[in-house]
Amino acid sequence: MTGLTWLAFKKLCGIFCCPPCPSKIAAKLAFLPPEPTYSLADEGGRKRLVLKPAAEWQYSARELEQIEAFTIRTEKRQTLACILIRCPHPKYTILFSHGNAVDIGQMTSFLVGLGGRLRCNILTYDYSGYGCSTGSPSEGNLYADIEAVWHSLSKRYGLSPENIILYGQSIGTVPTIDLASRYEVGGVVLHSPLTSGMRLAFPDTRRTWCFDAFPSIDKVAKITSIVLVIHGTDDEVIDISHGRTIHQRCPRTVAPLWVEGAGHNDIEIFPQYIERLTRFISHELSIS
Repeated sequence: MTGLTWLAFKKLCGIFCCPPCPSKIAAKLAFLPPEPTYSLADEGGRKRLVLKPAAEWQYSARELEQIEAFTIRTEKRQTLACILIRCPHPKYTILFSHGNAVDIGQMTSFLVGLGGRLRCNILTYDYSGYGCSTGSPSEGNLYADIEAVWHSLSKRYGLSPENIILYGQSIGTVPTIDLASRYEVGGVVLHSPLTSGMRLAFPDTRRTWCFDAFPSIDKVAKITSIVLVIHGTDDEVIDISHGRTIHQRCPRTVAPLWVEGAGHNDIEIFPQYIERLTRFISHELSIS
């Protein structure tokens, strides 16, 4: 068995599933939905975001009330929880796909601050099986989820693709890359991306197997938008080699941000994170 010994193949089947099934590999590799840190209250036909203590909200009640909450349906008949965080005179709207062990309640405070500093609206959502979204997390649902959110940006808010930035973090880079490979947008940010599930679990993997999950490496060459890749040099979850490979395979990139000393979950505390995003949005996208 070229490139993958029989022993390694047998080990893979034993760890993940037997026979190998991409959806089961994906579920065991990536999906760790927390207990919901928020709820959506119905008020006169509208939704209101109600945060629990675990969400660790850092702003005022007034700012919380300004966040627009709503739900949408996917082609797989799941209902997704979404929120839109607005800022005055936004340059772009960022479609933010979060990491694997959080929900939008936990992300809200961070995204309020990020949107304000970048002068962008931010729309984020929970994957199927996360937070108040229905269903179960799966690779197929990831793609259907972001597709539904993407269409809501034009149908609900009248946004054009060139006014949208796709931002994926960790597992969120999987649906982000899939969508970016099919639509041209204002820009794409890939924060701690992975090349594929097999390559993450078995770093010596050199090809995409039929049972591989999250084969982003095979999709990035189809991205026509300009891409910024961000990765920590000490990432203990997704090695920086994944980010470097993704960067090399993208047809249109700007200088990547390799954050020296950063791990998987702390890139945001380094000052160069905001500095690099600001330069990307304020300067590089305008001249691309």
